[in-house]
Amino acid sequence: MKNKRLRARHPIMEQIKTDKKAYTVYAILSMLILTVIVRSAFLGRWENVFTGVLASLLLLIPPVVERSFHINLPTTLEIFAYLFVFCAEILGEIGNFYMHFPFWDTMLHTFNGFMFAAFGFCLVDIFNKTKRFRFQLSPVFLALVAFCFSMTIGVLWEFFEFGADMLLHTDMQKDTLTAVINSVSLPNDLGEKVTHVTDIVSTTVVTAGGEVIVMNGYLDIGLADTVKDLFVNFIGAVLFSVLGYFYVKHRGRGRVAEQFIPVFVGEDGEELAQGATATKMEGEENKNI
Repeated sequence: MKNKRLRARHPIMEQIKTDKKAYTVYAILSMLILTVIVRSAFLGRWENVFTGVLASLLLLIPPVVERSFHINLPTTLEIFAYLFVFCAEILGEIGNFYMHFPFWDTMLHTFNGFMFAAFGFCLVDIFNKTKRFRFQLSPVFLALVAFCFSMTIGVLWEFFEFGADMLLHTDMQKDTLTAVINSVSLPNDLGEKVTHVTDIVSTTVVTAGGEVIVMNGYLDIGLADTVKDLFVNFIGAVLFSVLGYFYVKHRGRGRVAEQFIPVFVGEDGEELAQGATATKMEGEENKNI
C-alpha cells in the first residue's frame, strides 16, 4: 500500500485529493448528491434535501477518521465507504431501493459487518503501537476483538433505528407480514402458556377514530428485520475476522485483507503494517494472551 498521506495533516479536501482513485469516486458521488439535493428542493421534498445534505457530510467521515486516528485507509476500503453512504442514503432512502429490491438492506448490513470488523482490527493495532498502551494479542484473540467490535456497532445501529422509529415516527426497522405467531399474550382454551397461531390470512386493525386497516397476515413490527440485520452483520464480521486471522498469522500477507485494513501512521509519518505485530509475536514463545 502506498503511503498516500503523512500523518494526515492535510486539510480535508486536499487530503481526499491525495488518492486519485478515491477522489474520483468521491467527486462523482458528490455531484450526484448535489443534483439530488437541488432537484428535491425544487420539488419541495425537504426530507430528501436533509437526507442529501446528511449524505454529503457522511462522505467526509473517511478523511476525518484518518486525521483523528492518524491512519491511512486503503483505497479499496475508502471507495467502498463512499459507495456505502451513497447506496444507503441516496439509493436506499431517496431512491426507495429498500422497497424495490429486498436484498438491498441485507447487502448493506453484510458489508457493514465486514467493514467495521476491519476497523476493529486496526483499532487494536493502533493501541498496540501507542507508547501508552503495550500489549500483545494472539491472532485468534485479535480476530475475536474485530468480530466483537463489528457486532457492537451493529447493535448500536439497531438501537438508533429503534429510537428513530419511536421518537421520529419513521420505519427504519421495516415491518414484516407473517402467517405464524407464537405468543403468551393471546388466550387459548387448551391450558397452554403459549398460543400457536398458524395460517394467518389477514389481520384487522381498528383505531379509536373508527379507521379500519386490513393486512394480509400478522404485522411483525421490526423484530424479524432487526434479527435479520444482526445475522447478516454477523456473517460479514465472521468473514473478515477469518481473513484477519490468516493475515496476522502469515505476517501481514494477504491480498484481500490488506485492501480493507486501515494502517497506522507512526510518528515519523511512515505506515506501520499490521504484519509487524504478528512478526513480533511469533518470535515470543510466551504470549501475554
